[in-house]
Amino acid sequence: MHTYKPSGICATQIDFDVRDGKVYDVAFTKGCPGNHLGLSSLAEGMPVAEVIRRLEGIRCGERTTSCPDQLAQALKEYV
Repeated sequence: MHTYKPSGICATQIDFDVRDGKVYDVAFTKGCPGNHLGLSSLAEGMPVAEVIRRLEGIRCGERTTSCPDQLAQALKEYV
């Protein structure tokens, strides 16, 4: 399990696992539970590079980042 401390979002931590180049068990601490469960479910079993490609750069309102973007940043740091 890997842990990432995001910035610029409501969540305070993102935990995830990578096995055979695919993302599993994504869990956000704090923030919007429904959105995080949906995001986690969509990323489950997807190749790391694909998750990064799809989520990087997504913004939340006026913020320069979002929970999806921070997950992409966590995976980029992992890689």
